[in-house]
Amino acid sequence: MAKKQIHLAAHFPGVNNTTVWSDPQAGSQTDFASFVAFAQNAERGLFDFLFLAEGLRLREHQGKVHDLDVVGRPDTFTVLGAIAAVTTHLGLGGTINTTFNEPWELAKQFASLDHLSGGRAAWNLVTSSDAFTGENFRRGGFLKPEQRYDRAQQMLDAARELWLSDGAPIDHHSDQFDMVSRFPIPPTPQGHPVLIQSGDSDAGREFGARTADAIFSRHGSLESGQAFFADLKGRMGRYGRRPEDVTILPATTFALGDTEAEAQENGHRIREAQVSPQTAIAFLEQVWGRDLSAYDPDGPLPDVDPDPAAEITRGRVRHEKDPVAVANRWRELAEAKGGLSIRELIIETTARQSFVGTPKQVAQQMDAYVQADASDGFILVPHLTPGGLDEFVEKVVPELQDLGSYRTEYTGPTLRDHLGLQNPS
Repeated sequence: MAKKQIHLAAHFPGVNNTTVWSDPQAGSQTDFASFVAFAQNAERGLFDFLFLAEGLRLREHQGKVHDLDVVGRPDTFTVLGAIAAVTTHLGLGGTINTTFNEPWELAKQFASLDHLSGGRAAWNLVTSSDAFTGENFRRGGFLKPEQRYDRAQQMLDAARELWLSDGAPIDHHSDQFDMVSRFPIPPTPQGHPVLIQSGDSDAGREFGARTADAIFSRHGSLESGQAFFADLKGRMGRYGRRPEDVTILPATTFALGDTEAEAQENGHRIREAQVSPQTAIAFLEQVWGRDLSAYDPDGPLPDVDPDPAAEITRGRVRHEKDPVAVANRWRELAEAKGGLSIRELIIETTARQSFVGTPKQVAQQMDAYVQADASDGFILVPHLTPGGLDEFVEKVVPELQDLGSYRTEYTGPTLRDHLGLQNPS
């Protein structure tokens, strides 16, 4: 029986809780040279696609711009269009919000990118119910959580009608959108861009099972990955789709060394750089809703409970809706791990799935994960820009190829070819 093949994608870091922008080896997040170097190295590694995240507003923490968001990101379509000119096979994925955009404009932009790149465009559909972000848009405010995916589905339905219209008149009407016209761009090499989705709520999973070609998953452990894999692919039959019609790709990091001990040391050094003492306190304050600057990052968790009504951080926040439950769970974890400090706890709880070891060990770990149906591959999130993929491409990719689990050349020109997907009809 042939081995399951591993799919790889690369997340251009931007500034987030993975990127170590202060590292002396880190380069610019906005210079085009950084995007070129990153994209061409991903293509040298035969990756399926490059993936850009989106930040529509800088996060504020206690009234100040959060340290992890200071650089921001250039416009997605501008960057991807430019990268298309310096690559030949690499897929070009962009995160574009369905709440604050319109289908006609997005359909035209993505169709243009798909044509100009020879069929390599991908759209990561994300929703937003964040009033803080919505203040910057004409519509104002936000959509309630239960309305987000309804608008996203209507947005996608409208865009698909435009992409597949082949010059026919469009007379589209729904709760959210009205369009009466002809689409000015012919069908693209892929029919329409590859659709990526990353929501994990029940509604998000249903949306992904119904519409997505690829899923950007947050489930990192083997067990949670297998559970998500089975659940998501198990939902697809009700929409007339096969399990192989979607590729599940959790985000992951890696740390390499010539020996396992060296790799573990490198991994620990990277995690400490990602979670500075100040960052640890800021992350804790997001949950507690209190000013905790008087607490020692290397000391124990606060003995006071979170304030559930407080809003100390505005913008994207990485914790669940019940801060008291999170705090209690973290206290139990800190005690179970031998009395973790605040910083040690944040390092523990904010870590992505990470593969650590020699290049051969990392290749074997990744292969075992995919063969066990915990995912179909991975979206690599390196901690450095633009050289964070260099060592992986040079050392791990050949090991994956030796295992018979990874391509040795691109077998087609489009992103759908890379993912083994048919063009939509």
